[in-house]
Amino acid sequence: MKVQINRINDNYLFEAIGASGVPVLIDNKTDEQPKGSSPMELLLMGVGGCSAIDVVSILKKQRQEIISYKMEVEGQRKEVRDAKPFEAIHVKLYLEGKIDEAKAIRAAQLSFEKYCSVSITMEASVKITYSIILNGKTL
Repeated sequence: MKVQINRINDNYLFEAIGASGVPVLIDNKTDEQPKGSSPMELLLMGVGGCSAIDVVSILKKQRQEIISYKMEVEGQRKEVRDAKPFEAIHVKLYLEGKIDEAKAIRAAQLSFEKYCSVSITMEASVKITYSIILNGKTL
């Protein structure tokens, strides 16, 4: 896998392009009005996006009817020398539809423990937890 990153202004705005050809804007949060996501935000998006694809795929194979799927991904950071890496990430999955509770729990478990390459890449240094809210009920 390979991506290309090109600077597109005279400050901190970059455009990243992967094999799909779809551009993603990356910017520094210190700008007044950033035009892209910060690299740390992109990490959180990667964890959430990877898991979301897994969970939807698993539930579709089980013929579960997903009406709505939203996520909140929150990272806690720590000071390490001059950097602030994540020490913990919590993902909240909000599912609505005709979905069996046990199947929702199992889909999330499989995603975070077996299939999500992003979470598995980070698991040695970041504690990743999740919770599931199905039709307004926390499981």
